Amino acid sequence: MGSISTTPPFQVLDDPRPDDKSLPAFMVSTTRGFLPRMDPVVELPQEFEPLESLLQRMPVKTLSGEAGLLAHSKLGDVVDNEFPDLTDEMDKYKNDLPMMNALYRDYSFLASAYLLEPCHERFVRGEEYGLGRQSLPRNIARPIARCAEIAGFLPFMEYAGSYALYNYRLEDPSRGLEYDNLRLIRAFEHGLDPTSSEAGFVLVHIDMVKNSGPLVAGTVKCLDVASKITTALGTPQERATFNEGLASILGALQKINAVMETMWGKSRPTEYTSFRTFIFGITSQSMFPNGVIYEGLNDDKPMSFRGESGANDSMVPLMDNFLQVPMPNTPLTEILKDFRKYRPSNHKDFLLHVKEVSESNNLRSFALALQAKPATDEDKDLVRQSRSLWLQILDQVRDFRWRHWCFAREYILKRTSHPTATGGSPIVTWLPNQLEAVLAEMVNINEIANKDDARGLGKTCEMVMDGALRQRDTLRKEVTKYCEERGVKRN
Repeated sequence: MGSISTTPPFQVLDDPRPDDKSLPAFMVSTTRGFLPRMDPVVELPQEFEPLESLLQRMPVKTLSGEAGLLAHSKLGDVVDNEFPDLTDEMDKYKNDLPMMNALYRDYSFLASAYLLEPCHERFVRGEEYGLGRQSLPRNIARPIARCAEIAGFLPFMEYAGSYALYNYRLEDPSRGLEYDNLRLIRAFEHGLDPTSSEAGFVLVHIDMVKNSGPLVAGTVKCLDVASKITTALGTPQERATFNEGLASILGALQKINAVMETMWGKSRPTEYTSFRTFIFGITSQSMFPNGVIYEGLNDDKPMSFRGESGANDSMVPLMDNFLQVPMPNTPLTEILKDFRKYRPSNHKDFLLHVKEVSESNNLRSFALALQAKPATDEDKDLVRQSRSLWLQILDQVRDFRWRHWCFAREYILKRTSHPTATGGSPIVTWLPNQLEAVLAEMVNINEIANKDDARGLGKTCEMVMDGALRQRDTLRKEVTKYCEERGVKRN
């Protein structure tokens, strides 16, 4: 097992220990990154056959190709009249944490489908979403709360533990995580067909995150160096090792962004809104103006949770914390902080620790040589390389967030007037809030580098900044346009 700094409150695994059922399904590793330690559990124990049967019959289009319960708006009736409360079966498997994660995944699919089924029915008819079901019955509420508690999640669908990263199986185990070898375990609409837009939407995320191992490894290497240096500039060997870590991060982000670009062809913009209905949350959504009552829980007082969102992924937030990207003091940034609750506990601990180690060791200052000027030619070259890599990493974060904005524009803004994203953030202004912060930091670092080194950072970084500044102008024009069209106030 590896570690970062001296005594972190958790372990970053080198060996993900896929056969160890006593560990949570999600633990950060230098090999699998933010993917689960092992491929997700597919088959449920016999006691949960009623759940398995219901989930197989649930999708709009089932694995057999026939119309399922959601196609006829019959899921609610089956849940209310036929489905048993299996909570008492949970504790038989409480020491098998990957199995508890699978049960959490499956109950969260059932909970979301049950609550949002009426909204989907109206959407198909071309109507507004209207209200979802305002109560979650005991036979779903009690078991989802129990398995979520054991597995370390909130009792509602989350990105990693349920909808995306714990929702794939391998068609041929010998081929591993090749994209065309991936299949969904659960789906709402047509996702059990691997060529569908619903499948493509989820599977591209898995394909991206499979590249996060080197991202974690590079971060660990950089923080290890920064925590051990004895001078503000570091020795040539320390800085060379630090630059190796930055190069690993950069290479991983480049692969992640390249896979992200494939979303356009694997999940068609015209089809996204048809399955999107089922991944809305409760918080800040018109479908649930007063929250949702989980029958038998919380004294039957309504509860509210954010919906599944790519903002729950850990890769870019890791970079925000590592790079110390300053976020604006706005309500949108407060939403960003709230999203931190909706991640596996080990991911949350890792991201927090990276933030603390980065700040306590003045990582940004060390990387950019803000407190000590290099004297020798070797030091100057190494510092120039550090600054160049740092700026290029920021540019990859910018590229990720720009593409995410483009997705929001083409998949959502042009096709629906609903004002909030699935996680409850404002659909027009949310993503630009973070993108503008990254662009501002890039401008700042470029100015520092060019002021301190007459050579600048080279043609690659010059092209990076030229493209970033042109993109910033485009972003501002687009955000203004959509705000004016929708009567939204810019923060």
